[in-house]
Amino acid sequence: MERKWWKEAVVYQIYPRSFYDSNGDGIGDLRGIISKLDYIKDLGVDVIWLNPVYKSPNDDNGYDISDYYNIMDEFGTIADWEELLEEMHKRGLKLIMDLVVNHTSDEHSWFIESRSSKDNEKRDYYIWRKGKDGKEPNNWRSCFSPSAWEYDEKTGEYYLHLFSKKQPDLNWENPNVRKEVYDMMTWWLDKGIDGFRMDVINMISKVEGLPDAPRKNNDPYQDGGQYYLNGPRVHEFLQEMNKTVLSKYDIMTVGETPGVTPEEALLYVGDDREELNMVFQFELMDIDAGVDGKWDVVPWKLTDFKRIMTKWQKELHNKGWNSLYLNNHDQPRMVSRFGNDTVYRTESAKMLATMLHTLQGTPYIYQGEEIGMTNVKFDSIDEYKDIETLNYYNETVVKRNADVQKILNAIYIKGRDNARTPMQWNNEKNAGFTTGTPWIKVNPNYKEINVKQAQEDPNSILHYYKKLIQLRKQNLTIVYGNYVQILEEHPEIYSYLRCLDDDRLLVILNFSGEMPVFNLPEEIICKDKELLISNYDVDVKEELKGLKLRPYEARVYRLK
Repeated sequence: MERKWWKEAVVYQIYPRSFYDSNGDGIGDLRGIISKLDYIKDLGVDVIWLNPVYKSPNDDNGYDISDYYNIMDEFGTIADWEELLEEMHKRGLKLIMDLVVNHTSDEHSWFIESRSSKDNEKRDYYIWRKGKDGKEPNNWRSCFSPSAWEYDEKTGEYYLHLFSKKQPDLNWENPNVRKEVYDMMTWWLDKGIDGFRMDVINMISKVEGLPDAPRKNNDPYQDGGQYYLNGPRVHEFLQEMNKTVLSKYDIMTVGETPGVTPEEALLYVGDDREELNMVFQFELMDIDAGVDGKWDVVPWKLTDFKRIMTKWQKELHNKGWNSLYLNNHDQPRMVSRFGNDTVYRTESAKMLATMLHTLQGTPYIYQGEEIGMTNVKFDSIDEYKDIETLNYYNETVVKRNADVQKILNAIYIKGRDNARTPMQWNNEKNAGFTTGTPWIKVNPNYKEINVKQAQEDPNSILHYYKKLIQLRKQNLTIVYGNYVQILEEHPEIYSYLRCLDDDRLLVILNFSGEMPVFNLPEEIICKDKELLISNYDVDVKEELKGLKLRPYEARVYRLK
């Protein structure tokens, strides 16, 4: 396998609005990030992924961009951004920016022109259609609200928005749109950034004719994903993007691609495809979603979890590259979702991190994960800020009179604001995030869970992350080695080998609060062993037969 810097890197994701506020207005900003770069560097990571900082009316927290060449006023200026990049590069940190080009804001100059008249030269920059029988052009449901169409009175037509009505979809069939996007990408790369994370990039090509989605229930709006996920020209567009822009720079690219299988992922990241370096897949993120989707929360099983992880590890090996994440700005906190955020918060956070940093792929750490930040339970819907959450509450409770507590429970478990509460820096007011009033409430547990406390405790989750990151850097077997799962059907233990040449690493993870017994299978010959890392004190003489694991225990051994 060819060595690449982005395969050996560890990424730290920053959600700027919630990271650190330098001027007391309650909103995180670029100068706040600059002031915390030494903290990030000390963690040992190589790359920072910055969620969108471009000019935006903030209907969807920056994912509705009104000017790709400017910085959101609340975050600072382009001069602040340039200083941030310079300070990062000084410390050997690379920067990847969020690229949001499936849609813009309805306040972008292109859309203002596009909606001004049917014969405007930018009309075809977006997807406009006449209504059908006095209704929308088709029955597609938006990801954020009922219909994916918004009627525009001025021109008497509807425009497509797969997300909020303030996020009209760009028409990638138009070569002028693609040229505008490639020119903008080149502008940022020439300023010195090190790559892009591409928002919902597998939605940019829609099936011709935009047909109605099949009816699965009585809802007037249906999931049209089959007509815009991995659409007919998406690979043509990405190969064109690669040839025109990406191939000219030594950069890292990761595409957010909901709904891809490993086979489809290889079309985006295959070594011979000349498209992207890696994708974010969502199969694992859907493990606790029932038949009615994300908000229909169902229990998950470790055997299913392992099957998904193993499938991606095996099917991309030597053909493409994985990304590794358990949470981000759109997902609940990983220790609350996959661990135990009460009795065994520290142990389970360390165990989950051990898994993320010992699989093949590039690990992504989401801000606060490294100190074990948890989900939040706000008392009232009025304290939530996320558009997806508020629309869900409005559709269910307000319009259909659904059970308030049932809906709030789903929001507690899956809502995006779980990830967006302010970073917990210390145990002072507002967790040290701001001297003002934070834009969203701080998780009340900040007095116990914060960076200052973690830095002072040698056994903290934070210090464990530093050791894990160093372990990965010192062992190419973790980065490039083969993956072999063992004890496949065990309901509580996830265990695997990572092998490169004669080097063999054994990873043992207890995903439960119980004390299961681990037995190394007979066919794995082990004359001696060396403990590389563990989240409990371990007697190094212990045998790998009849090994009683403690709750959420994690161990990594080198087998000899």
